[in-house]
Amino acid sequence: MKKIISIVGLFFIFTTLNAKDFRVDVQTLSNNIDNYIIIDTRKNEEYSLGHIPGAINIPASVTFNNLKEDGKIVIPKKFQEIARNLGLHKNDNIVIYDDGSFFDASRLFWTLEVYGFTDVKLLDSSYSNWINNHYQTTQDVKFNERSNYIVSVNNQRLATKFATQIATKNPSEIIIDARGFKGYNGVVSSAKRYGHIPKAINIPATHNIEEKNGMAQLHDINTLKELYSGIDKKKKVIIYCAVGKISSTNYFAMRELGFNVSNYDASWREWGNEEDLPIINPLK
Repeated sequence: MKKIISIVGLFFIFTTLNAKDFRVDVQTLSNNIDNYIIIDTRKNEEYSLGHIPGAINIPASVTFNNLKEDGKIVIPKKFQEIARNLGLHKNDNIVIYDDGSFFDASRLFWTLEVYGFTDVKLLDSSYSNWINNHYQTTQDVKFNERSNYIVSVNNQRLATKFATQIATKNPSEIIIDARGFKGYNGVVSSAKRYGHIPKAINIPATHNIEEKNGMAQLHDINTLKELYSGIDKKKKVIIYCAVGKISSTNYFAMRELGFNVSNYDASWREWGNEEDLPIINPLK
């Protein structure tokens, strides 16, 4: 009897580790709005015109250290101060939303996971969908008491140039290029060079999203499982795009599916501009 219970227990642990609900629908959020720390990632001027009640504003732009150069993540000390001023704690039950692209919300989702937050989710549709469903909005700004949050870095979620170089030669690692087909195939580029990182396969970030009733929405879990069915879950995955923004959507989807995944923040804008790094250009 004890053996049977142990097997059931192990099965429960295994399935928990390999699948997690990282999203919240608008009705659930509306019904439990006081149970979440809600973060709006739109620009401050958009947030000021109206937002979900209780939401605080962290524009996605603050997740970058210097977007003009590359996509590198905001430095730990700076993010610590931002989080403290907003009253955030690592174990807060957080829900993030954006204008419906999911790129900004996913970028912040990834940033929070890199910096030690443990319970982060996305609203599975946009602020526009919230409005269209006639849920309450406000222009009131919520002020939380300053927190004592201490930043830590989860290196399992953040890929560097060096880690990506190693991955190009390591058969136990997979690289995914989340840009569109034209970027991957060397037709367009955000860097001086054209093409993609060696060994990378192409799964565009837009493939994680569908249009429903004229609005963007994340694909359901079963559709995402099909999209990533060819990826070996035993292998570590590094994802990149132009600046580590839209690739965060792939990161979110693969985290939800239970993959061991990290996001290369500097991405192609760094890799494609460094002449000593190898590339594959299908047009040459």
